[in-house]
Amino acid sequence: MRKTIISTPLAPAAIGTYSQAVRVGDTVYLSGQIGLDPQSMQLVEGIEAQIVRVFENLKAVVEAAGGSLADVVKVNIYLT
Repeated sequence: MRKTIISTPLAPAAIGTYSQAVRVGDTVYLSGQIGLDPQSMQLVEGIEAQIVRVFENLKAVVEAAGGSLADVVKVNIYLT
C-alpha cells in the first residue's frame, strides 16, 4: 500500500525523523503531540493549557487528513 505524509502548519512541525501523520489506505496514523504552540514552537504554560493545546494540535492534523476528532478510533495518553 502507498503511504501519504500528512502535515499542516496549524500544528507544530515534526521534530526529528517522523511526520505529523501518515495515511495508509483508509487509515491515518498520527504521531504523538505535546503542548507546543505551532507558531512559536514553545511549550504553553500550565497543564490545563497544555492539554487544550495537544487536542488543538491533534484536531489540526486530523482535519488536514480530511477528518475530524469524531473519526478518531483510539487515543493513548501518557502523563508524567
